Amino acid sequence: MIETTLDADGIATITWNIPDRPVNVMNETTMDLFRQEVEKVVADDAVRGVIVTSGKDDFIAGADLDTFLEDRTVDEILPQFLMFDRLGRLMETGGKPFVALINGHALGGGFETALCCHYRVAVDNPKTRVGLPEVTLGVLPGGGGTQRVPRMLGLQAGLKMLLDGRKYTVDAAHKMGLIDQIAPAGQSMAVARQWALDNPDATQPWDRKGFRIPGGAVQSPSGLQLFPAANAMGREKSCGNYPAVQAILSCVYEGCQTSIDVGLRVESKYLVNMIRSPVTKAMVRTGFFEMANARKLKARPEGVPKSRVDKLGILGAGMMGAGIAGVSSGAGIDVVLMDVDQDSAEAGKVRAATPLEKRVRQGRMRADALAAQMDRITASADYEALDGRDLIIEAVFEDRALKADVTAKAQAKIADDAIFASNTSTLPITSLAEASARPANFIGIHFFSPVEKMPLVEIIRGDETSDETVAKSLDYVQAIGKTPIVVNDGRGFFTSRVFASFVMEGIAMLKQGVAPVLIENVARTAGMPVGPLEVVDNTSLSLLLSVRRQWQKDLGDAYEGHPAEDVIELFVETLNRPGRKAGKGFYDWPENDQKRLWPDLSEHFDRAAVQPEAGEIKRRLLHIQALEALRCREEDVVTNRADADVGSILGWGFPMYTGGVLSWVHQVGVESFANECAILADAHGERFAPPSVQDVAALAA
Repeated sequence: MIETTLDADGIATITWNIPDRPVNVMNETTMDLFRQEVEKVVADDAVRGVIVTSGKDDFIAGADLDTFLEDRTVDEILPQFLMFDRLGRLMETGGKPFVALINGHALGGGFETALCCHYRVAVDNPKTRVGLPEVTLGVLPGGGGTQRVPRMLGLQAGLKMLLDGRKYTVDAAHKMGLIDQIAPAGQSMAVARQWALDNPDATQPWDRKGFRIPGGAVQSPSGLQLFPAANAMGREKSCGNYPAVQAILSCVYEGCQTSIDVGLRVESKYLVNMIRSPVTKAMVRTGFFEMANARKLKARPEGVPKSRVDKLGILGAGMMGAGIAGVSSGAGIDVVLMDVDQDSAEAGKVRAATPLEKRVRQGRMRADALAAQMDRITASADYEALDGRDLIIEAVFEDRALKADVTAKAQAKIADDAIFASNTSTLPITSLAEASARPANFIGIHFFSPVEKMPLVEIIRGDETSDETVAKSLDYVQAIGKTPIVVNDGRGFFTSRVFASFVMEGIAMLKQGVAPVLIENVARTAGMPVGPLEVVDNTSLSLLLSVRRQWQKDLGDAYEGHPAEDVIELFVETLNRPGRKAGKGFYDWPENDQKRLWPDLSEHFDRAAVQPEAGEIKRRLLHIQALEALRCREEDVVTNRADADVGSILGWGFPMYTGGVLSWVHQVGVESFANECAILADAHGERFAPPSVQDVAALAA
């Protein structure tokens, strides 16, 4: 509901308060209601000024993104945005001062509504965020943001805001000039009313005679320098994978050479194309809806009461164990961090403090908060310290015998209803649970390194893991601010298994004579964070070799080798180049200098006379991951596309523009994907052999 009240001084207040929704969203229905209210107050001679505010904790959340997933024609979409353009201009030119009273988050279209007002008052709240984050969802700010922001801030600052997609505190937005005044909650309405009364002839700067864009127009010397550089930087940042980046640049370049009215029409036409883009649909579906569902624990088993881990025990105080201790203590959990001796445990506590000390130095954390957090971590070498722990997380080396030993020792000290979790990244949970006296309480909780930065946690259900154990584990992951996915047991589970296919394919290309610089650069331009050779150097070739040999030992004759394995053996056992920790792998890693590809790589691999095209390398690196994800679906390791997509983006940085590893199949086209994989299989081996087109469609659905 959107209601208008009028006070004795002639100040109308339009209040957004949409029923049955936690936040105010903008869609055809609500925008039509808002339009009606705006038209009424503009036409009413008794109204001297207008305040736009919210009856909810937040202002306006922006567009209802459900509409972005609908298949609609240009003729169906365009009128909606042209209507918003006309509505915004009515607010600006209707002859009444409009004030936005921002009482909470104002993002996307919600903040663009505030920009249509002549003055913006924000309630003083450090938690409030405002901004235009549309580019992070593959779309452009289509409610006038690409036209009003550059006219307010100047072209350079405006482009930076539009292309970064950052969310700003009210203080930061005030300093930038996006918010005009900050007021205490109890005084904000009075401040807004007084401004409206004091400024009856309010106009927007761009509607005043002689207006010039701050810092210079598009065709000024500064503008002519800015756009080639901005275009190059945008291309470098997006590698052409994110159409919204180019569309934003085009909107600003074209629209800011014209009047605001023409510029808004330019923006709307670009926006319609964005909404219909498969990249936008994939990014909205996965990046907004499915990640939100994962954070809300939509996969949590029903009928299990909500729980909280108050006391946590961690076995192993290395980098992973220390990282888990740090994020857990930060959530108010009492932690016992164990290792083989007291000195090792204490060293782990120091590791847990290291990233937090950096935050203190940067002014992002108070020293007393760090001290309190570290006080919640107890370093110990005594299993008796585990008594009374709700949850135990084992984070020792990937060795079956070692894991079995610490499991038995820990379970002898904890309660029968306590959960025992392994942080293993490769070993099947069901087999590790054989060392447990209570396999129903045994589960995999797989963190990613560095723990304090990586947002994903993979929950692995063993054959005997109970629903209660899954639910409690999800509650813990949510409590520490991570995003979980739930998968079933299998070798490498989902994330390690699929990500390994990317690494192994890069090494296989090297073996075939593809130039290493080509492999690495195409991987990055395809959207992967780093190339496969750098990745394996960072994680350790010796660890990868150890994992492959463990799989071979476990599977025996059923083990299927990979053409990259002999390259890994060569580097670890013959060349003594096991990776970054040793200072040498596929790269040289000088202690005080930048990394570089090992110059002698060419001596060990014959360079192919004809190098493959970049498109083929991109297909090999992305398609092999999608194929492995399809096989995980086929084997019921991952049970739905959403978990696969969220896990791939948050777990190892599969490109966001794809929507995730299985959404990539749909973006390519199911039939095209199957045909391209068949061609790759003929050229490079059975690992690329796809299921039938029908099976691909069903598994990627």
